[in-house]
Amino acid sequence: MAYKAPVRDFSFILKDVLDIDRYSNVPGFADASFDLVQQILEEGAKFAEEVIAPINRAGDLNGCKLENGVVTGPPGWKEAFQAMVAAGWPALSTHPEYGGQGMPAVVSMAFGQMTAAASPAFSMYPGLTHGAYAGLHANASDEIKDKYLPKLATAEWGGTMNLTEPQCGTDLGLIRTKAVPQADGSYAISGQKIWISSGEHDFTDNIIHLVLARIEGAPQGVKGISLFVVPKVLVNDDGSLGQRNGVQCVGLEHKMGIHGNATCVMQYEDAKGWLVGEENAGLKAMFVMMNEARLGTGLQGLAIGTAAYQAAVDFARDRLQGRALTGPKNPNGPADPIIVHPDVRRMLLEAKAFVEGGQMFILYTALQADLQRSADEATRTKAQDYMGLLTPVVKGYLTDRGFHVASLGMQVHGGSGYTEHFTASQSLRDARITMIYEGTNGIQALDLVGRKLAAQGGRGVMTWFAELDAFVAENQATAGIKAYVDAVASTKAKLQEATMWLMQNGMQNPDNAGAASTDYLQLFGVTALTYMWALMAKAAQARIDAGDSDAFYANKLATGRYFLERIVPDADMHLTKLKTGADVLMAIPAEAF
Repeated sequence: MAYKAPVRDFSFILKDVLDIDRYSNVPGFADASFDLVQQILEEGAKFAEEVIAPINRAGDLNGCKLENGVVTGPPGWKEAFQAMVAAGWPALSTHPEYGGQGMPAVVSMAFGQMTAAASPAFSMYPGLTHGAYAGLHANASDEIKDKYLPKLATAEWGGTMNLTEPQCGTDLGLIRTKAVPQADGSYAISGQKIWISSGEHDFTDNIIHLVLARIEGAPQGVKGISLFVVPKVLVNDDGSLGQRNGVQCVGLEHKMGIHGNATCVMQYEDAKGWLVGEENAGLKAMFVMMNEARLGTGLQGLAIGTAAYQAAVDFARDRLQGRALTGPKNPNGPADPIIVHPDVRRMLLEAKAFVEGGQMFILYTALQADLQRSADEATRTKAQDYMGLLTPVVKGYLTDRGFHVASLGMQVHGGSGYTEHFTASQSLRDARITMIYEGTNGIQALDLVGRKLAAQGGRGVMTWFAELDAFVAENQATAGIKAYVDAVASTKAKLQEATMWLMQNGMQNPDNAGAASTDYLQLFGVTALTYMWALMAKAAQARIDAGDSDAFYANKLATGRYFLERIVPDADMHLTKLKTGADVLMAIPAEAF
């Protein structure tokens, strides 16, 4: 199976649904006409299909190697990464001041879906680098920015985020890595970090680590954490590389999937680091990277699902097995292709409906990231609220569903999918981590109900509800999409009921909020994708009404119909489950398990 980037879907979303040309007054969009964006999508698709996708299998089979502190990537990966840098792809949305191209995030997120689908493990190297760039761009001094950002913006240097330690994962208040002030204004960083994606490799001359550590004498817990920039190789004042710093990879994790990405144990021994932002404000600063990584992980889960779906379709068209229930569809052959069977169609449409709705949700959310830079205060505030509200939903819902699609893809392959002769196994293994790292999906659900709903007095979710209400009011009489409009109204009503239930019952007993959180996130995801499908249906119907006979639009509506009839009913299930509260979960004593 050869991956094919869904350029037509992205073009439809960006032009017909989001109409990005109308944002020419927002920074980044003035030089990003749709015609230029279309060219970027087409060239990006070629790079993903012709350069990245062919090396994906080698990454899974060979993994990374650690010898004498040096990590080498799978065959062909260094060359592919350097070709990516030379072509300027990592610099797509970074600031021109530091050598970037300044394209909107919504464009780079479309390209990111292509690279992550072509090879999820490969895409993590530029992805983590962009996260480090964003973290420094938002928090660092001008001196640090000038020293590191030009090389990070272009991915000539790699970047990482170092949070987790052997004794702590989510609870970062337990970190032990220490930072000792030095006379020259630097800090000596000592400690061990684990599960550091892209922590060491041979793709770049330098890797810039962003490290959480505790300055001597700092308060305990998260209030005493600071953020430091720690280069693998020290950088001289003139920008040239100096001595090797006191940081090295001392181990590689042997993982279920994403074998091509080096997941490292990093040891810091009096490594030179420099404070980023203020003392004891490291967690807040790191959240810029963490939120970027969570959006990227949601994108990754969706993208893996996209590749798995494509592979399943190819297999279903080619695999001959049995006859159609309504009579032979391949009378000159020994059997019919399995794509004629209703249950195979069910699995493929389930995958297709999620993938296409998820693509829309990713780009809709990426547009909010761009609108945070609008000159209009109301637009900026709304976009900031949406980014906070939607980030855990993008991460949690899209990775859950992405793994589900990968599982469906394996099922379509049957016994062949359980072997390593096809890509189904790799997709399933690669997808599983997306539900865990960058904050498990249970943590995302708790973040959503515990922090994001209450932020700014609930302003974000109330604005979201108002947007959905406005869509319903404006489109009740729009021909051809009544079922979509009704579904938006129905799922929104259920999500609002769930929100009120949380407000009433979560305050009385916090366990109720915790017990309901996962179903609430899933209900939010169903509601969000229902709205995304309604927006796409409106645009597709408009093209049909204007006389466009392209089957793309009719097929889009047919796929949306599956979403309405087979996935939207999940909203009732999640509402019913979350309203059962915590009693059934907490009644059994721990020793009874």
